[in-house]
Amino acid sequence: MALFAVHKLHHSYDGQKVLAVDAWQAAQGEHWLLLGPSGSGKTTLLHALAGILRPAGGSIVVAEQDLAALSPSALDHFRGRHIGIVLQRLHLIPSLSVIDNLLLAQYLAGLPQDRQRVEEVLAGLDLGEKARAQPHELSFGQAQRVAVARAVVNRPRLLLADEPTSNLDDARCLQVLELLQAQAQACNATLVIATHDQRIKTRVARQFELGAAA
Repeated sequence: MALFAVHKLHHSYDGQKVLAVDAWQAAQGEHWLLLGPSGSGKTTLLHALAGILRPAGGSIVVAEQDLAALSPSALDHFRGRHIGIVLQRLHLIPSLSVIDNLLLAQYLAGLPQDRQRVEEVLAGLDLGEKARAQPHELSFGQAQRVAVARAVVNRPRLLLADEPTSNLDDARCLQVLELLQAQAQACNATLVIATHDQRIKTRVARQFELGAAA
């Protein structure tokens, strides 16, 4: 059974088509690269899968739930419980410590605040000593790992990452890819990485490619 299914999806900004997808689906636990040139709609599609953006037309079903059928508040709760996302801009809350950023993710999803789970995830990402640090005290690599930790703390069924390797050197690029794959595997999450980074194309077998926007 598909974990997510996209059908006849399209979206436009100011009358300009930025996304058109006839059909795409992925099973639970599969790892995918979402490929395409700049302007092909990779980020738009990722945001639609996450329920951050409501597309102009078509359907998206995630974990047997039609996202269009949910109210904004119900969609927020659904996303928090079932979808983890690592955006290009990490969006950590600067006034909160690392551990409180993760506890907030549980709270916003309507889940019990499970400090043991948070500490377990941070330890698994080599961030245990940074639990009480503020985001501005972290290196970029540490902040990115915190963003991954926040994305997986609620054991999502779908894990999305937007261009996570594009600004990294070769060694760090591979580390981040392996980190995302390992964390997805630990949750048995379906992983989708939107990228134009040619260095990782040979390392993920399943690929969905978008053409340039019309």
